[in-house]
Amino acid sequence: MTNAVLLNNVEHGDLRVNAERHAALGDDAWFALTFPLEFRALQGQYPIFFQKDASSGSFFPLALLGFQPGENLYLREDGWAASYVPLTIRREPFLIGRQDFVEDGVQKSRRVIHIDIDNPRVNRERGEPLFLEYGGNSPYLDSVADMLDAIHRGIEQSEKFVRALQVNGLLEPFTLDVTLDNGEANQLKGFYTIDEERLRGMSAEDLDELHRAGFLEAIYMAMASQSQLRRLIDEKNRRLSVQ
Repeated sequence: MTNAVLLNNVEHGDLRVNAERHAALGDDAWFALTFPLEFRALQGQYPIFFQKDASSGSFFPLALLGFQPGENLYLREDGWAASYVPLTIRREPFLIGRQDFVEDGVQKSRRVIHIDIDNPRVNRERGEPLFLEYGGNSPYLDSVADMLDAIHRGIEQSEKFVRALQVNGLLEPFTLDVTLDNGEANQLKGFYTIDEERLRGMSAEDLDELHRAGFLEAIYMAMASQSQLRRLIDEKNRRLSVQ
């Protein structure tokens, strides 16, 4: 369970964060939430899909890391086997919070950094320091602030992006049947992808509207990322062969 508290240099001046990549540190996720602003960085290494939230009915994009819960095929004993790690993985153990304050008699709100002090990455002996000796932010913490801001902006854009996909009927269910080299059958279902036939049939006006909104590039990036499924299958076969 998350134990998130407002980060400050008085109570947390000596905290460090272990930024290594290990399953014991929570990196055994089989997918990572993402957003269109990140698609360009992801598409050359990860397949991008969409999933539907059962409670709200809304869709969200994700980078697929494995074929089942607890399986991250990009995670190896010597670290992460890709040059880019999704931001929602890298941001652990930090979260975006809001703090209300009054300025010149006006109630305002600002984004602040929270930290999950129960996260296994958080310690006082090993890893990246959060604060300098005399209390200022460390370069690492400054980079975390930039990362959290990018995630915040990305999620805001993602909501508009997904609405545009739904309005244009561009999401379709996706099922992948994979037979591995050892004969084991796997089925990946419950995900959605871009309906390419529907996209090809859209009018020039509708395509231009997606382009002007900045969404058309993200659509093509998501489509191009499907070729990375082969990478996942090959890594799954490699691991089975050495068991």
